[in-house]
Amino acid sequence: MTTTAPSPRSSDSPDGPDAPPGSGPGGGRGRFRMAAPRVFIPSAALLLVFVALAAIFPTGMSELLASANETVVQDLGWFYVAVVTGFVGFALWAALSPMGDIVLGRDDEDPEFGLGSWFAMLFAAGMGIGLVYWGVAEPLNHYATPPPGSAAGDAATTARTALDTTFLHWGLHAWAIYVVVGLAIAYAVHRKGRPISIRYALEPLFGKRILGFWGDVVDVIAILGTLFGVATSLGFGVTQLGSGLSFLGVVDEAGTPLLVVLVVAITAIALASVLSGVDKGIKLLSNLNMGLAGVFLLLVLVLGPTVFLLSDFVTQIGSYLQNFLRMSFNVRPFQGEDGASWLSGWTTYYWGWWMSWAPFVGVFIARISRGRTVRQFVLGVMLVPTLVTFLWFSVLGGSALYREMFGEGGLVVDGAVNTDTALFELLSGLPLGTVLSVVALVLIVVFFVTSSDSGSFVVDMLAEGGDLDPPRWSRAFWAVMEGVVAAVLLVVGAGGLAALQTMSILVALPFSIVMVLMVVATTKALLAEHRWYQKRRRQWFAQQVAEEVTEELRKDPSLRVER
Repeated sequence: MTTTAPSPRSSDSPDGPDAPPGSGPGGGRGRFRMAAPRVFIPSAALLLVFVALAAIFPTGMSELLASANETVVQDLGWFYVAVVTGFVGFALWAALSPMGDIVLGRDDEDPEFGLGSWFAMLFAAGMGIGLVYWGVAEPLNHYATPPPGSAAGDAATTARTALDTTFLHWGLHAWAIYVVVGLAIAYAVHRKGRPISIRYALEPLFGKRILGFWGDVVDVIAILGTLFGVATSLGFGVTQLGSGLSFLGVVDEAGTPLLVVLVVAITAIALASVLSGVDKGIKLLSNLNMGLAGVFLLLVLVLGPTVFLLSDFVTQIGSYLQNFLRMSFNVRPFQGEDGASWLSGWTTYYWGWWMSWAPFVGVFIARISRGRTVRQFVLGVMLVPTLVTFLWFSVLGGSALYREMFGEGGLVVDGAVNTDTALFELLSGLPLGTVLSVVALVLIVVFFVTSSDSGSFVVDMLAEGGDLDPPRWSRAFWAVMEGVVAAVLLVVGAGGLAALQTMSILVALPFSIVMVLMVVATTKALLAEHRWYQKRRRQWFAQQVAEEVTEELRKDPSLRVER
């Protein structure tokens, strides 16, 4: 009698006749040959052209991109808001529906990485230096200048609105953006056996057409978005690092030469890490990063107003959930020009920023998520980092708000916040302030390195046609390019970095269309596989019933019905 369940659906081979030349791991590559020159060369060329134009014509480039950015971010704010909220709905559907049982790999496969290391790597890649940079500054900015149309009230109401708004920008929406890309790629790579490439996430919709020109375009956009995003974070991050060194008196002034030296040093560490691979350097640094961040957060919590901060954390979770739908769809049309300007400078800017990072983070978390179910993937990527992020802002932002409301103040001066030094100003007012500031500086560096090395690794996988273990020379090329881009634009001046930052947001517009197509493609693939399994289960069940009846009739022939 047959007692086994239906066998898992067989995966398609990535190395068959439908795969592009050289797309398999190590395929078509000598010592210095490129596996996917149609992606590698255009990406590198466009990046070099942009850097050259920004260096030669910084003012003109900045003005041109600022004009384009105003049209995209401000006039299309309603589109960004609707699409990103839709991504949250898709992620929850994938996790809570029967599709959540599908394994991203073979049905009997165990996760490749332990839960702790997996979470550390995805969290370090997904948020990185932004948590350190904005942990104090964003709640303070919203407290000093409340969003247009927010409920007027006392200082407590303003503070709650400030943290609600911060939670919106760093909560479920941000991680849902990463889920869309990560889940689509993880399914294509681990379930269907495709190379790691953005294009294969669209295969359920477009079939073999993704192997041609438009597939190359999608991968090039993903590479440029990743490089622009990581290089911009590196450039602006060393600005904060330099400001911290100046604030602590380590240097008199954080000038451009010092910032360039910092970029070179961080790039060198990231280069060593990315050359060692995911299992060694990147995993080690991610675990170190999470451990150091945890110690730092615990110290601030214990040395600050502990009871207030824990109470604030619990209260703000409730406030976020209570106001979730209202905030998610609020495009502020009745606040006129002020509402449009605020939205473009904060919410839709954040959505564009997360989408510009989505190729990098999505590919990276897909790479490290083999063996997890869709449900584990979505809930792990969305809920756990969101709760940790909320705790981070409740402790750091809450400490700053407590100081402004109940303490000596001084963080908001004439209605303005110094974003670069807000963190160090807060820490200086706590016991062991100097020690905490040093830990913060180390944390900034480690966050930089983890973002840079994982970003370089992802870019190289895309540029090498989806190779899970790309060649060391190309890993080094992209890691160095990130540092070169940031250093050159720091030398050019603020206009150069602003141009790079704006470019990363503009790249998010075409990629948002790709992400919508990913949602459709992934939904189609998951539903098709679920229907396939349901059909096999029905066939298997019918077979069991038939065999049981046959066995009973063999044992007792009197049960037969004569016609």
